[in-house]
Amino acid sequence: MLVFKFGGASVKDADAVQNVSRILERYKNDSVLVVISAMGKTTNLMERLVESYMSDIDTTPVLDELKQFHRDIVDNLMGDKASSFYEVENLFIELECTLDTDLRKNGYDFVYDQIVPYGELISTRIVSQYLNQNGSTSRWLDARNFVVTSSDHRRGRIDWDTTQNLISKRAKKLIEKQLTITQGFIGRTSENTTSTLGREGSDYTAAIFAYCLDADSVTIWKDVPGVMNADPKRLNETKLLPDISFKEAIELAYYGASVIHPKTIQPLMRKAIPLYVRSFVDESAPGTTVQDHGLNEVIKVPCYIFKDDQIMISLASKDFAFIVEDNLSHIFSALARAGIQINLMQNTAISFAICANNDPRRIAEFKSIIGDDYHMEVTEKLQLLTVFNPIENNGLSDITSGKNKLLEHRTKNALQLILQ
Repeated sequence: MLVFKFGGASVKDADAVQNVSRILERYKNDSVLVVISAMGKTTNLMERLVESYMSDIDTTPVLDELKQFHRDIVDNLMGDKASSFYEVENLFIELECTLDTDLRKNGYDFVYDQIVPYGELISTRIVSQYLNQNGSTSRWLDARNFVVTSSDHRRGRIDWDTTQNLISKRAKKLIEKQLTITQGFIGRTSENTTSTLGREGSDYTAAIFAYCLDADSVTIWKDVPGVMNADPKRLNETKLLPDISFKEAIELAYYGASVIHPKTIQPLMRKAIPLYVRSFVDESAPGTTVQDHGLNEVIKVPCYIFKDDQIMISLASKDFAFIVEDNLSHIFSALARAGIQINLMQNTAISFAICANNDPRRIAEFKSIIGDDYHMEVTEKLQLLTVFNPIENNGLSDITSGKNKLLEHRTKNALQLILQ
């Protein structure tokens, strides 16, 4: 059994959907589960919809833009048969009903999870119906019936026992019979409300299904040749990493490598399920294989990972007490409650600093939790650069030229810099 994951770029328009169909046709004799993300930049559009809704601003302009984007894809795919895609129109009606309901009292994260997942639901309906009308019979499967999470909205934690039971006993037989299309990124809570696994969580969905299905492999189809040692859009000379160990992949993902979602690797490593990162643009490209190499290191070149739109939160106790005495447990508890993910941290005797993604809502919540117990400074518009497997004379001076280095942190395998 094979698990494929196609991201937003792979289904961004009609031509892209047709390309996915051509790829799947080559695996028509295999049992394949296909996990698909929202189309193109739809998630960004859905987040704008949430912002309008929460601010009690008319959502019609954003909703109309969302509808037109998907209707154009359907029209380009099907022409005069586009009217048969009634299930997509039904999803638009469901979304409108959700927007007509007052959910604001439940908080931003809850509302986010009830609105944003329509991007995945619409995307998979379009792909599945297109396949069915073009000779590749497929089954549409609602991931929320199988992926069960905690009630931590926007960062749902998997209920592995329940999810494993549902997938192995109910989904596996269906997938063995025919090509199956499902959504990445989404699940449901035990209270039967829609939840999400975190931004870019579709890779994780693929790993969850693969683990529960005892799949032979997972393939993530990207618009790049495989895992590169840097983003080709940032550095001119990049190298393909043809082979990576699970351990190295976890570290790269942890530091922010965008090709693989951070949580994806561990379920696969647990059952030694290989992960392939391949190009949907050029199937002949060798791609990257992530597999079990024990504790052996496979990567021999430096890897450069950039994270933009970062902030640095600096805290100091007002009474000049040592920060490590009782304060750290309070700070970490507040960060967890606010849902702030730490990308880098450093402390001295009387101060503590973290680098995190810029999320104004979470930062405001964190500030309200810690109250007036600390001096707090927030520095915005920063960049976090991580060099995994650094070597001497690795050209960092060219990358950091003209930038102010606010913080530097070194470990055995990585150098991290906060740049302004």
